[in-house]
Amino acid sequence: MIPPVAPQTLRIVSYNIRKAMGTDRRRDPERIMRIIRSLHADVVILQEADRRRAPRPSALPLEEVEKATGLRPVPTPSEVSIGWHGNAILVRPSTRVDHVAHLTLPGVEPRGAMVADLHLGGRPLRVIASHLGLLRPSRKEQLSAMIAHLDACAACPTLIAGDLNEWSQKVGLGRLAKRFTIHAPGKSYHARLPVAFLDRMALDQHLEVRQGGVVETAQTRQASDHLPIWLDVAHR
Repeated sequence: MIPPVAPQTLRIVSYNIRKAMGTDRRRDPERIMRIIRSLHADVVILQEADRRRAPRPSALPLEEVEKATGLRPVPTPSEVSIGWHGNAILVRPSTRVDHVAHLTLPGVEPRGAMVADLHLGGRPLRVIASHLGLLRPSRKEQLSAMIAHLDACAACPTLIAGDLNEWSQKVGLGRLAKRFTIHAPGKSYHARLPVAFLDRMALDQHLEVRQGGVVETAQTRQASDHLPIWLDVAHR
């Protein structure tokens, strides 16, 4: 059971929902939305939130997301999806969204990232939603592109979250580790038998973790091939 949100913190969740296709071979967006609502998060970062083929419609029904989850999607250029290259950010309705950037990332596969400048509870937070490539050289290029984008932005407490697709806990994310503290709160893949820390969050020096974990229940083991991860994060 996931504990209550720690005082003076924001709960951040990252979840690769595999287009709402479960390990039981059922596509069930309502199940995904029930899981999201149960986590009591302030921000939820999703991967594989839209379908693969153009026009890449949303894996979660647009008209039902806010009512079913209690969270609203950060805007994307798409009229048919909450996702940008599969990445989506959901926030509490009271959240102020100051700016959103949609990055196209380099690499062998089509990949992107969403960058949202938010105000939650009167405090700023920049959230980057990402799903890195399967090949390590591509992942290195993609991390370099995201860091270059950050270098061109005004300073803001920043968190990067998503399926980073890196199996090693020792190498592969050095570009990120130079600037951020990387947290892998538990094994999140494969949902039926978790063996890998593919889903991670990286926090800059303005943020710290109070508690975190992986949500492993009978329902999450069936809903996607990844388990949701969560951190309760505080501003320093």
